[in-house]
Amino acid sequence: MRVRKAKVADVPVIKQVIQPFVAAGRMLPRSLSELYSKLRDFYVCEDSGGRIVGCCGLHIVWADLAEIVSLAVIEQEQRKGIGQRLVNACLEEAKDLGISRVFVLTYEQAFFEKLGFKVVDKSIFPHKIWEDCLKCPKFPECDEIAMLLVLNRDYAN
Repeated sequence: MRVRKAKVADVPVIKQVIQPFVAAGRMLPRSLSELYSKLRDFYVCEDSGGRIVGCCGLHIVWADLAEIVSLAVIEQEQRKGIGQRLVNACLEEAKDLGISRVFVLTYEQAFFEKLGFKVVDKSIFPHKIWEDCLKCPKFPECDEIAMLLVLNRDYAN
């Protein structure tokens, strides 16, 4: 398995990888247009045959804040460490960019806790509310869990 930055040719496959999670109401839908425009946010994981089996994005929200978005691994490849590798790639990029905090809205609390994320109140993310949340059919009754990882221990809230 190899994690790499996504390429333009990967966009239709990324859409296919996230679609089952969208259909199950566990992820926001992403149009092809949105995926192309946010392509630089995304990583993909390829198996040894070059088939994309997972994706994840790091979306910069503010000067000190980024979000893990669209983490998805195809069903038959789950529980093999692919999701962790994808998130770790995003976290390394966040560190390289000098981002202090990374958050996620998720239903997979235990997975993100293993990576060091802590549950927080959604209200601490005002920029997030006005970006993706307003497009969500669950807004304002969001049932996702907000979690935060502080990358820079010198960060003062």
